[in-house]
Amino acid sequence: MKKRLRINFIIVLPVILLFVAFPSMFLKNTKNFSVDDIMEIFGLTFILLGQTLRVSARGHKSESSQGGHSLVQTGPYSLVRNPMYLGIMLIGAGIVFLLFKWWTVVIFLLFFQIRYIFLIFKEEKLLLSFFAGEYSVYQKSVPRILPSIKTLFKTDIREYLSLKLSWFKKEIGSILSLLFAVLLIEFLEDIKGENITSFMVETAAIMAVIALFLWLIICLSRRKQDLIKNVSIKSKNSL
Repeated sequence: MKKRLRINFIIVLPVILLFVAFPSMFLKNTKNFSVDDIMEIFGLTFILLGQTLRVSARGHKSESSQGGHSLVQTGPYSLVRNPMYLGIMLIGAGIVFLLFKWWTVVIFLLFFQIRYIFLIFKEEKLLLSFFAGEYSVYQKSVPRILPSIKTLFKTDIREYLSLKLSWFKKEIGSILSLLFAVLLIEFLEDIKGENITSFMVETAAIMAVIALFLWLIICLSRRKQDLIKNVSIKSKNSL
């Protein structure tokens, strides 16, 4: 087992055991439409956004880093220096909002801090040694993990969320497995505490959110294909 997976297992196992031993303490046991349903929609949105950002960051880095010899500063890396970790944080927060009581987000953020902050510092030291002045300038202009609100509203999402459908094909198994598991737990909990009408309305809202993200992924991947075609045409014309 890889070292990173062993560390994740050691940190996550006590949390899982606590949830199994005391489910009523952590899982939602009341249904308040004005709060719980909105939290669930936000939770699903965070999960899908986090998965999209993680896939975009991994795929963009794979194609742009020249085997690790070039510092990637475009695409999602122009938004934050660690977009994959931001994606993981959004996925985790989304699961908390979807399944657990709101205060358990504190436990998740603590776990995230323990697991990733030291790893990020370690990676930054390596990048500073590999890219020296270039990474130092990059550090000053792009935030570590939380994007600037000004950047989010000022910059077109298509500029920093680069996507290809082929990147999603590589990750589709893990994405669907997580989504299926989380939604199955949520649906089972809802069936116990709601009437069929409320359950159908909530299911329709969840399907609408998923459809919206599928549309977003298709639009972004088409833009990526158009950019590649334009670059190819320009390179041919310059020859």
